[in-house]
Parts: sequence; C-alpha cells; structure tokens
Amino acid sequence: MACSSATRMAPPREPYVVVLGIAQDGGYPQAGCRRDDCVARFEGKAEGESVASLGIVDPVSGQRWLLDATPDFPRQLHRLEHLAGAPLAGALPLDGVLLTHAHIGHYLGLSHLGREVLNARGVPVFAMPRMRAFLENNGPWSQLVSLKNIDLRTLQDGIPVALNERISVTPLLVPHRDEFSETVGFIVRGPARAILWLPDIDKWEKWTTSIESVVAQVDVAYVDATFASAAELPGRDLREIPHPTVDETTARFATSPLRSRIRFIHLNQSNPLLREASLRRALHARGFAVAVEGEIVSLGNGKP
Repeated sequence: MACSSATRMAPPREPYVVVLGIAQDGGYPQAGCRRDDCVARFEGKAEGESVASLGIVDPVSGQRWLLDATPDFPRQLHRLEHLAGAPLAGALPLDGVLLTHAHIGHYLGLSHLGREVLNARGVPVFAMPRMRAFLENNGPWSQLVSLKNIDLRTLQDGIPVALNERISVTPLLVPHRDEFSETVGFIVRGPARAILWLPDIDKWEKWTTSIESVVAQVDVAYVDATFASAAELPGRDLREIPHPTVDETTARFATSPLRSRIRFIHLNQSNPLLREASLRRALHARGFAVAVEGEIVSLGNGKP
C-alpha cells in the first residue's frame, strides 16, 4: 500500500520521518481481548501492532526525536536506533520527545527515561502548558523532572519550534477529551516537504480550522482513524469517546485530490482495517491508505 512519498526503502540521506506504530493507545491486541485474532497475536502466531508513534531523523547530524512516548517505547526506541544509529557514548538516547497529550498511549513511555531504566540526563520533552504542568505536578512524572532525567520545553499553539537548522515542528491545538492536558497535532517540516501527525481529535466539525486546509499544507497527513464506523463498538456510547470515523473522513475527502495524502493511524483494536487486508485494499483503491509500521517519508527532495 506504500505510495511514492511513503516508502519502506532504505532511509534517505535527508531528514525523514518513520512510522513506529499505528495502533490506538492500548495497542493491538489490547489487554483482555479474547477474539481469535487477538489470541493468535498474544500467542505469537500473528504480528500485532505497536501504539501510534512517529520518529523524526536527521541523518546528517545523527539526531532523532519521537512524537509521543508510548507504552511500546523500548521497541520503538530500538527501531529508531536501528535506522538512525546508536548515539555516541555518553550522548542522550534521544534528542527530544514531543507530546501530543496526556492520554495513556502518548506519554507513558517517558517512564523509561527514569532511574529504573535509562536514567537519562536532560532529554528535552516538548509539551503544551497544561501538559507540562501535569508532568511537573504528578508523580511519577514529577520525579523525572526533579532528577533532571527530562528537560521540559514549553510549546505554544501555532508557533514553530526549530529542532535544528533543517527541521521544525508546529503544534496545532485540536478539540479532544482534555481531562489532564491540551491536545495537539504536529506539522513537521524539513528542507522540502512536510507531514501532519494528528492521532487524536474529537470530530472534524468541532475544530475551528478545516482539516482540508491543513492537509493542503503538507505532503503526507497521518490522521486519526480510531474507529472505522459508528457501529464498531455496540453498547458503547461513542459520544463519550468521539473521533472522526474512517467513514466520515473518507466521505469528506471522497472527491478531493488531497485524499492521496491521507494515511490513517491510531486504529483501535476493534477497527477491522487492522486485520482485514481486503478492506485496506478497497480503501487504497479509493485513494486513501492505512499507514504501515516502518514506512518512511522524506522531508527533503525524496531521493534515497
């Protein structure tokens, strides 16, 4: 299902992003799932999916960043090091982590930076003001701050932050269930290309910004696909956990040339697109795609 701008080829020589997971916060399979497909994955008879996360790599400087620190942090850091190379002795394990919000799939991996595991020193963690306050004022995250395992950096809605001279990120505030923090997506810009990373939002209609205008600014848009349709979780009131369904997003972009830029991420284990290849092929035939763990998008001119 890979397209020309999202490949699984060897990493480019210019800055790039790499998908490190595509599942919703609980991963696939989730705890307690007794479906046959889940059991097969628990027993190692089929491959599961890691929680949605994105790596950003600059091959020239050797720097690497993570968008969200998920419960699958150890495996995702290993994959990132496999691509970018292990840091030099004494160097930080990461050049930074950028957090979208305070739901479990997006920040729990920070715990691995603490004294029980990496005992890191001063890893930059970029967060919106409420997200920063949440980490500073609630254990065990506050210990990461007090022991200087992490160095908190404050983000502002719509204000670009230069990660280095070749890569910048811009947080975009979006409506979501903000019990503990704001929620943002990110536009990541390189020397020639840009991507959108937007794993969580309530509904497109609740956002004062049109999703079409944002997708038009980027080359690849990774967007929330938690649920395929409103009928997916019988007995569950989706008004309590609103997300734009895949059906809603594909209907919105059905006749737009922008649909080829959309790649779905953050799929809940109930989403049949995770396990039914025929549905993914049908989606691709309509001009959309589900992201694949390991796919790479160049932020440069696209040459490997």
